[in-house]
Order: sequence, then structure tokens, then C-alpha cells
Amino acid sequence: MNILVTGGMGYIGSHTCVELLQAGHTPIILDNLYNSNLAVLDNIAEITGKTPVFVQGDIRCRETLDGLFAQHKIDAVIHFAALKAVAESVQKPLEYYDCNVTGTLVLLQAMQAAGCNTLVFSSSATVYGSENQVPFCEDMPVGTATNPYGSTKIMMERILQDMAVANPDWKISLLRYFNPVGAHPSGKLGEDPNGIPNNLMPIICRVAQGKMEELLITGNDYDTPDGTGVRDYIHVVDLALGHLKALDKVVQTPGCSIHNLGTGKGLSVLELVQAFEKASGITLPRRFAPRRPGDIAESYANVDRAARELGWQAKHSSAEEICQDVWRFLTKSNKR
Repeated sequence: MNILVTGGMGYIGSHTCVELLQAGHTPIILDNLYNSNLAVLDNIAEITGKTPVFVQGDIRCRETLDGLFAQHKIDAVIHFAALKAVAESVQKPLEYYDCNVTGTLVLLQAMQAAGCNTLVFSSSATVYGSENQVPFCEDMPVGTATNPYGSTKIMMERILQDMAVANPDWKISLLRYFNPVGAHPSGKLGEDPNGIPNNLMPIICRVAQGKMEELLITGNDYDTPDGTGVRDYIHVVDLALGHLKALDKVVQTPGCSIHNLGTGKGLSVLELVQAFEKASGITLPRRFAPRRPGDIAESYANVDRAARELGWQAKHSSAEEICQDVWRFLTKSNKR
């Protein structure tokens, strides 16, 4: 199939393009390179032996989208393109609503005009909010967002659900990610955000590289085994493979489906830090700080539905394997 991958040069998008190519699909990447770079295209080609079509552009540009649909006869869309930094979303809410929500609306309009009705959407566990109890299940009510980024994901999900109700022939898969980490085992692809990183693993990497002085761990007084927050860290390759399973399922299933993509178990911040120190041989300078507003003690998935309906489960998400792959990426990509 010809698959339009919006945001396909990003961390999760690039790994998914690798798996698409290796499965015999043809990804067409649309990315504005806001949080990625052109070197990713060469790295995808080195891993797979194939260079995907790449167009630098924005999902809010209807002309660009119309051109892609007309030229490539696209069968389905995997929609990653979005701004995703929680703290930044608080400072720049209009930019987040414009990019994430308006961008999704423009994409859907272009899809409808082109007669393309199959979509896999990159959502987030943040939609569960703080009201629900772990493990988070897909049939729980959507929670209350604590930041504009979370609000955009809730809005985007609602738009897609309404679209499926209004158009019974549409086929939409909502994938709620937990905490993507890790890197491709080749060492050629990994997480390397532009600017100041927001997520834990890129911060750990910057500290290991000497680009940041210390690791600031926000909160060590949670009701968890070691006092630090517990999250469901899923290897990015497992996550990418989850998209292929969702794609295989959604092309046969009209309507809107929801699946968690996680490991089904929690790992504390300190456990992940210690696993990285073991993989790298580096002791990370760190200190504790007060909790961040809106953070919860634990977040991990119930993954029974993905196993039952998609035939998918995480296979590479031990802390040791995650951190070994991240360290390989840092050393092989000359980022160490």
C-alpha cells in the first residue's frame, strides 16, 4: 500500500517508516522538519536499502496535501505530525491548537476530497487524565487535560470519532501511546530532538554527553517503591510494529477503534536511570526537585485489547534492552 506518513521524519515516524518498508509498503513522508532533520532519510535508506519519497511541507497546507494525494494514489494515512512538548504547550497554546487541531482538520478535508478514508492516528495516554486509575483501559472515560498539548489530543480524538460516526465507510485507528523510548538496534535511528528536550530519555542522554550538567528528577515522594514516578516505557520498535498491526486491522474494519500501545507494566524513573548507567558505564549527576504540577504517580497500560484484537504485544521493552539500544545510537551516530 501507499501510505502517507505525516511527521515521518520524527522519532516514532522514522522507525515506523522502516517497518513499513520492510513489510513491503511504500511510505510517502510529509514533514516540515520542525523537530527532525534530513539525515534521517539517509539513515532509513541505510537500514532498509530503500529511500522513501519525502516532501518537506506542512499538514496545514491544503495545496501540498492535494498534490500528494493526486500524485501518489494514497491508500491510507498514518498521522504523527504534531507539536508535543508539554511545557512548551503551556507557553504557546495557540501554536499547539493551530498545528495539532487545525492541521488534523486540513488533513481530513484533503483525505475526504481524495477519497482516502483510512487513518491510523498517533494519540497519547495523556487523554486518560488524572481521574482514572491504573492500569488505563480503552473503555475508560477521557480525563481532564492538564495542559494544552493534552487538550489537543483529546480534541483530535473527538474529531476523528465524530468523523467515523458521520461517515460509516471511514476506517480510523486511535493508538494511545505510553512512553516511547529506545532506538533502532542498528544504532542509525533514535531520539534526538531539536532544542531543549522535554522527555526523560533525551535528557538522560544530554547529561551523559555532558551537554546538560545534571539530571533533575521531579518528585521523589510519590507512593511508589522508590518514591519516583512510574511510567510505562515502550521500545520505539515495538511501537512502530504496533502501527503495522493497527494498519492491517483498520483496513478491514470500518468505524473507529482505540488501542493502548504499552508494555502493561511500570518502571520508575530511578530504575530507568540505573539501567542507563549500567549500559553506558556512566554515572549520571542528578538531584531531586519538587513534583511538577499535574504529574501523577503512576501511568501504565492495560494492553489486553491490543493483544486480542491486533495480535500485538511489546517484545523489546526491558530496561536493559532499551538503554543498550539508546547507548548504541549515541555512540554509533557520533553523538557521544
